[in-house]
Amino acid sequence: MSELKVKDKDIVVPGDIVAEGIDFLPSYGTYRLGDNILANRLGLIKIEGKVIKLIPLSGKYLPKKNDIIVGKVIDVNFSGWRVDTNSAYSAMLGLKDATSDFVRRGADLTKFYDIGDYMVAEIINVTSQNLIDLTLKGPGLRKVRGGRIITINPNKVPRVIGKQGSMVTIIKQSTGCQIIVGQNGVIWLEGTPQGEILAVRTIEKIEQESHISGLTERVQKFLEENKLESKVN
Repeated sequence: MSELKVKDKDIVVPGDIVAEGIDFLPSYGTYRLGDNILANRLGLIKIEGKVIKLIPLSGKYLPKKNDIIVGKVIDVNFSGWRVDTNSAYSAMLGLKDATSDFVRRGADLTKFYDIGDYMVAEIINVTSQNLIDLTLKGPGLRKVRGGRIITINPNKVPRVIGKQGSMVTIIKQSTGCQIIVGQNGVIWLEGTPQGEILAVRTIEKIEQESHISGLTERVQKFLEENKLESKVN
């Protein structure tokens, strides 16, 4: 007889038995061993019908094609820019994907993007050797100026964004900040100093409490209390 050994949103560690029997199916972060399904990493259980998978609670970002990331220029050469992706692998932004302007041979590319600049870019290719190509040609893709950059666990990005962008919309509306959340866990935000501080504190709260149910309600209460607090002060 098949039996679940865990509940939805339980935290498990590698080797934990999450289900017994053949009626359940392993998915991301779980595997079958005999009649049992076990966890292969630290994570949060997600049960979808008969499918059991894990939402990782730790781990580095793994670049994927079509991801939108916030990256930092770490090198400039004659053919383009090398960009830190907050992963084990840097990416390349070539001239043709960076600008539509004519760039003469030998031009100073730092006039476009210099070391230390941040950008919102799309990953357009990841090879089997983990060579990554970026583009800035697309809606919302650009260099970002001003504001502040924060970095969170990439596995917590879906919770910061929320279903169909619901969570990040709440933060934007409550703080008055512009916010761009990269799939790589790097976040750019810009607003008033007070708004930026509240947005950062809210995002940190989400990162720390993402595994606890009722997150949206707690975030809304946190924002309401701090908005009232700021008005009083």
